[in-house]
Amino acid sequence: MDDRRPLPPTPVLETERLVLRPLAETDTPTIQRIFPQWELVKHLNALVPWPYPDDGAATNMADCLAKRARGEKFFWAITLKGDDTLRGRIDLWPHDGQTRDSRGFWLDPELWGQGLMLEAADAVTGYAFETLGWTELYLTNAQSNAASHRIKEKQGAELVDLTPNVYVSGPDLRETWILRRDAWLARKGK
Repeated sequence: MDDRRPLPPTPVLETERLVLRPLAETDTPTIQRIFPQWELVKHLNALVPWPYPDDGAATNMADCLAKRARGEKFFWAITLKGDDTLRGRIDLWPHDGQTRDSRGFWLDPELWGQGLMLEAADAVTGYAFETLGWTELYLTNAQSNAASHRIKEKQGAELVDLTPNVYVSGPDLRETWILRRDAWLARKGK
């Protein structure tokens, strides 16, 4: 899929325990507080600066909001129902026909192990497939990132490639997955 049309505004998505709302500039201080943790960033692409600079969240926020304004990507703040404080982020963008990657995410390590990231990923995947009508998502992770690997497996994605890549923690293999709309809808019973 190579859909270069500007994306619609980022919608609010709700799940059983989460509200995914559009990322906002007011989230910057919270990101700067939560994000620079080794366990959170070590599996991210080496383009993420480490040690994380004092203006890292502000610089990244400006870039995200500019991409959003151009209709290139969706950026959601992951919040717990009843608390509008950002606890993580999930992003979505259309496959450009070349780069095989369509979604990225991170979550405050205090919330790991509760199934919240899968819940957020399912909401965003549902939006891509059911509302936008996208036919596939390409997903990636460092091979050593077992938790991210499991999310892709649970969503029914197929591993299609392993390639060398460099992450904040150093060299690793990059797993590339494809998640097809028909397979995802069938798993969801839709």
